[in-house]
Parts: sequence; structure tokens; C-alpha cells
Amino acid sequence: MTWLVRIACALAALVLALAMEWQRPDMLVRLDEGLRDAFIRWSAKPNGEDRVVVVDIGDAALRELGPWPWPRQRVADLVEILLSHYEAKAVGLDIVLPQAGAAQGDARLAALATFGPLSLAQIFDYGVRANPVREGVLSGGLTLQAQRLGLPASGFIANHAGLQRARCVGNVGYQPDQDGVLRHIPTHTVYQGLDYPSLAQSLLACADTTVSAPTNANGLWRVPYTYAQEAYTVINAADLLRERIPKTMVQGRLVLVGSSSLGLGDQVSTPLSPLTAGVMVHAASLSGLLDLERGALQLPRAGRPFLVAWCGLSLLLIVAGLARLSAMKSVLLLAGVMLAWLGVAFAGASQQLEWSVTAPLWGYALLLFTAIPYEWWRTQRQGRRLMATFSHYVAQPVLDEIVRRDLQHSLEPSLCDITVLVADMAGYTQLTSSLSLNEAAEVTKAFLGCLTRPVLDGRGTLDRYSGDGLVAFWGAPLPCPEQADLAVQAALDMMAEVDAFNAERARAGLPPAGVRIGIESGRALVGDLGTPFRSTYTAVGDCINFASRLEAAGRELKCSLVIGAAANALLKQHATTPLGQIQLRGTETRIEVFTVQRKP
Repeated sequence: MTWLVRIACALAALVLALAMEWQRPDMLVRLDEGLRDAFIRWSAKPNGEDRVVVVDIGDAALRELGPWPWPRQRVADLVEILLSHYEAKAVGLDIVLPQAGAAQGDARLAALATFGPLSLAQIFDYGVRANPVREGVLSGGLTLQAQRLGLPASGFIANHAGLQRARCVGNVGYQPDQDGVLRHIPTHTVYQGLDYPSLAQSLLACADTTVSAPTNANGLWRVPYTYAQEAYTVINAADLLRERIPKTMVQGRLVLVGSSSLGLGDQVSTPLSPLTAGVMVHAASLSGLLDLERGALQLPRAGRPFLVAWCGLSLLLIVAGLARLSAMKSVLLLAGVMLAWLGVAFAGASQQLEWSVTAPLWGYALLLFTAIPYEWWRTQRQGRRLMATFSHYVAQPVLDEIVRRDLQHSLEPSLCDITVLVADMAGYTQLTSSLSLNEAAEVTKAFLGCLTRPVLDGRGTLDRYSGDGLVAFWGAPLPCPEQADLAVQAALDMMAEVDAFNAERARAGLPPAGVRIGIESGRALVGDLGTPFRSTYTAVGDCINFASRLEAAGRELKCSLVIGAAANALLKQHATTPLGQIQLRGTETRIEVFTVQRKP
């Protein structure tokens, strides 16, 4: 490839990347946001949010104190206890009360909202409707400021007239993104010439703190979900009403009162979870505003200048590398640049930089497919890849059968019914702790040989080695009706091989090695689930996790072979013995497990 063609490819890739950044088609936006969401979930802090407390009127509280709506007196009691006994800094009520309740309870709430640090809530509707929703009496409207962007609303649900003198009122309405995920909220809403703040900003105003959340061109603020949901102190409303919690959990903190109950319908999809209580969105918004105040969070800013510079320099680097490196090393260089960009992109996103995470990747992809003749690469690689990949996973007879059947698409991921075997050495650390590195490696390789031979001899597929054990399955790439029996027979053969292995060790005066095996059947996604840079034929599904947990359960059951209920139901050639029910580690699932008694 001449320099002229290389430069033309680089320019085409640059144009594509910048076009993706400027045009941002819906598909790209969804992909970008999906990657951002994954990064947010990965990077969310699991602790450290000690400024905000959430009081949950959840299912536990409703079971103890009765269904919603609660008497207005009880709601007033909840707020008074928070402000008086627990000395909360301010309370935000993520509950709208459009209808009047008992006079005494409403009067108490009105007094607390008028004279105390209590922020009430109201909901604005941003949809275009023939008959706009207008219920209750709006309050808390402020004079519009020319430099502040607000999201226009078409309707509202507000509190009843008895609460209209509230000093602090915040909006809890929202407008999800096109995919239904709530990533942005309106920090200011414009309705009939007045400006209405969000609940988080209203609550801070009640606590005599003023923080202005920045908005984008649409009047929305990207909620910085910096903290995982478990980072927040969440208190059962019933425990608080009965004063069963220590004062220090609430004292001096900002409190949001809302509900996680599915029956009350205040659930939204967020980057953190597909099902999140609405009050947790306001908690995240409140944390973001507090982080803005103390300088721990950056103001949103455009990232395009840096993105343009990055794309230009990185594409020049790759083109220069194509002239000097082999095809494989060029691909590795490209992969390294792509990974570096993802690191930079996500770091920028965490600092509120607004840019496309994937736009440069489109340019890199175009460069890859123009720099290396695509058709040659695809046709030449297809046959070799099939043979090379399966030669590491299956025995030669199985590989011959794949070739005989001309299964060109055997690597493509598909759902299959498989039986999974997970085997591991028992007491590996104790066995190898006194050995040298070379001795430990020799023991490990010999032990893995004891596990591998029965898999391949039994027409199984070797998925992967995991330290001193392995994962194998039957039922793919070739269908196998007797898969469960083959897996159990392979397990019995493994134990026989380990016995022979231990006999040799005994003759040398060495301690024996143990083996634990778990077997379970189920549906899994099987195929090449690797990347363009490294292929891996593997299976993904609950049955793999269950088999692994069954293998681990063998420690407590004092049993070398533990078979799950699904695999046991498929057995036709092996008689099993029940071991009882167990609860799988890390789950709420209890299943019946079995074993096969070895013949003496």
C-alpha cells in the first residue's frame, strides 16, 4: 500500500469519525449512551455518600403500617420526627399531595413547609397533549433569568391549595431519553413565564445552600450517577416513625422521603439499574449538586476540540505504523489505540465532557478495513480459523466430523442445550505451598492432564482451563443427545485418572491430590464470543455458573462429584444417589443435587 493510499484512508477515517461526532445519528447516540451507562455502573462508588439519607416508604413499611395513602397525620409525624428528634438538616418530600387530607394533618404539613426546612414536590409534564394535565395549585415559581435555560412544560400535578404557601417546592417530573433510560433531568422548568427548580435544588435552597446546575441546549442536566445505590443510607420509614434507628444516621444530613414500592409505580430505568426508585434519581442529583459545590465535580464542557486533535494524531500514528509493521502488529497497534481512546473517553465522561465515545472507533474501523484487503482476509481466515480454533477445544474425531459435515458456521454464537462439567483440584494451595515454582507447574500440568483426557476421549468440548481446573461441555459444536451421560462418565474417568496419579505420588512419598466436579445441564449461548483480535469458543449461561457452584458445594457435601437436578433428569445410563437440597452460594436458589457412586 503506497503512502498516497494510506493517507487517503486516514483522511477518510478522520472524516467519518468527525461526521459521527457532529451528526450523532440516533443509533450512535444510543450506542454512546449504552457505553457510558456501562462505565457508570463499573465506576459508581459503593460507599462514601454520607451527606444524603433516603427514607423509604417501601413494601416493608407498608406491610407494617398499612397501605398507601397513609393518613396525612402520619406523613406530618414523619417530617416532624426527622426535623425535631433526628435533627435533619432539611427534608425533601418526593410525594405529591393533590388532594386535601385530614385538616389537622394538612395544617401541620403546611406549617412545616411554610416555616421549616421542608421542600414539597410537584410534577411537571413535558409531553404535548390535546388536554394538558393541570391538577392542584402550583407554587415555588421564580422570576425567569435570561441566561438560564429551562425546559418548557405543558402541564402539571401539584399539591392542593392548603399547601400553596410552602417556602420550598421542587419539580420531580422528568423526561427520559429515547431508549427510556433517565440520564437527564430538567433542573429548571419554565411554565407560564415562571421558573420552577428541581426537587434537589429546592431542598438545597431550604438548607440555605445555593447551587446552580448547568444545563445543555435542551435545558437538561446529565445526572452524574457518581454513587452506587448501596452508597446511600436508606432507612425504612416505619423504623424512623417508631424511632428504632440511632440519631447519628440522620443528624445534620439532607433527607429525601420517597418510595421503592413497585405498587406505588415510582420506578424508572437509570444507567445504574433498569429498575430504580425515583427518589434515588433525586438523591443522585442532590449528590451531584453537592459535589459541584465543593469542586469535586466538573462543569459540563465540550470535548470536541480534544476529540479532533486525538483523531488526527492517532490516525497519523496508525498509518505510519502500517508502513513499518507486519499486518498482525498493525492490528495490535490499532487495538491499542482503540483501547487508549476508550480509556480517555470514559475518563472525560466522568468529568462531564460531552462527546461521542464511539465516533473515533468508526474511523479506526474504516481504516482497518481499507488497510487490510477485507475480502482476502475474510475468505482466507474462515477455513483456517475453524480448524485452528476447534483443534484447541475438541478431540480429533469431533473435528473430523465438523469438517465432514462442512459446518462453516460452527463458530457463530447460537443457543444450545448443553451439559457443563467444572472440575478443580481440592486443596491446591496446601499441596503446592512447599513446592518450587517448577515443581508446582509440573504437578499442575500433570493434574490437568488427568482432567483433560477424559473430556476429549468422551467427545467433550474443552472450554477453558481455570488455574488448576477446567470447564468443559457436551452438546456443542455437535448436538449430543447423550450429553449428560457422557459428562458423568468423563467425571468418573477423571476420578480414576486422579487415583492413578495419586498412586504414583504415593510411591514417591508425596501427598495425594483431590478433585471436585460439578455437572449441570441447561441452555447456553455457545460460539465464538471473542473479538476480532482474539477468538475464543466458549459458552455463556446460568448452567455454567450453576456447575461451578456445584463443584464448590462438593467441599461442604464431602463429595467429589455433585450433579444438578437438570443434568440428573437427562441421565439414562447412570444411576444416581440424592444428596438432598442445597442453596447455591451467592443466590437464593435451592436445588436438589445428586451423585454417582463409583464401582469398587
